[in-house]
Amino acid sequence: MAGKGKEEIKWNEETERFETEDKEAYLQYHLLQIADAKTAMDTVHTFVPRSKRGMGLAAKLCDAAFHHARSHDLAVIPTCSYISDTYLPKNPTWNSLVYKDEPKSSI
Repeated sequence: MAGKGKEEIKWNEETERFETEDKEAYLQYHLLQIADAKTAMDTVHTFVPRSKRGMGLAAKLCDAAFHHARSHDLAVIPTCSYISDTYLPKNPTWNSLVYKDEPKSSI
């Protein structure tokens, strides 16, 4: 059994998720085309099962996603409320990756 903070986070490109090895905790994202032919990672949901809460896994999932975004020149759209309301205020160094332009209406 893994101890606190020992869970390894994997990138699962096929399912657009960052997840623990057992796939129980995950951060779901979708890639979107934004202005100037740039791609953004829309982080839509972070989930940690009750049995794994309090281990810092949500933050580790976000760390992995933001490191991935930076290394792949992706902007991040923090749709998930955990990311926008909890993670980013505690980790302001990632704010430079956050996509700030308003989405263009297709109407």
